[in-house]
Amino acid sequence: MTLRTQMSRSSRDEARLVRNKLIEFNAKHVPADIRTQYEEINLILKNEDGQVIGGLLSVLCWNWVEVDILWVDQRYRGAGYGSQLLGEIEQIAKDKGCTFIQLNTFTFQAPEFYEKHGYEVVGVIDDAPRGFKHYYYKKSIY
Repeated sequence: MTLRTQMSRSSRDEARLVRNKLIEFNAKHVPADIRTQYEEINLILKNEDGQVIGGLLSVLCWNWVEVDILWVDQRYRGAGYGSQLLGEIEQIAKDKGCTFIQLNTFTFQAPEFYEKHGYEVVGVIDDAPRGFKHYYYKKSIY
């Protein structure tokens, strides 16, 4: 029997359904003690005037944290705020029983910063975006 199918862009609800179905499938294969460990962990830095000057967006998934975004306002770079954010998420990850952190960055962003903090390259994609490299990093924290 051949199914008639349609392909289109999904709605947010449909995307959420697809994500939840994969999470449900994956949970059947993950050790029971970490099966339900999934949460967003987002940090924000504000100056004395209450203005946002930096932040870190991440997800704890099972036994690791994946940092999606680490950003510090250009005017505050080099003052240690990025290191503070990274140090804080590493401590949170340890406290929650994680064994590693993963993240990615581009050539024009901060590969040296992450290497300085003990992150090791586990993969590189050339020409992504064109003319640059896309680095994938991992740091063991146990």
